[in-house]
Amino acid sequence: MPVIHAADTQAHDMHGARFIPLVRPSVGSVDLCVWRVEVAPGTEGVAHRIHREEAFVVLEGGITLTIEGETAELAAGDAALAPAGSIIRLDNPAASRAVVLVNAPVGFTGELLDGTVVNPPWVN
Repeated sequence: MPVIHAADTQAHDMHGARFIPLVRPSVGSVDLCVWRVEVAPGTEGVAHRIHREEAFVVLEGGITLTIEGETAELAAGDAALAPAGSIIRLDNPAASRAVVLVNAPVGFTGELLDGTVVNPPWVN
C-alpha cells in the first residue's frame, strides 16, 4: 500500500508558492496527482494555461482564483474546478498564508503566457 508521509516529501518553490507533492506516478499513482500548495501572504500568482483539468480545495486561509477572466474568492472548505485549456491565476491577497489541496490527472502540464511549457516536478 503506497503511503506518502509528509516528512518524506520534497517541496518545490515557484512564483511565491510552495508545492508539496503527495500522490503522483513516482509513488505508484497511475491516474491521479494530488499536491498541497502553500501560498505566501500578499502573493500575486502568475497567469498560466493548464492543459488538463485541475481541482482546488482550500484547506486554510483564503485565495482569489481567476479562471478565464472570472474571479472568485474562496475560503477554507471551498472548492473550484478549472477546465482543461483554461487560463488560471491563484492569488493570496491576505496577510496570512493560504493552503490549497490540488488534484489533476497524471500528465498534467501548464503553459506560461509567453509560451513556456511547465512540466511541474511535483506531478511526476
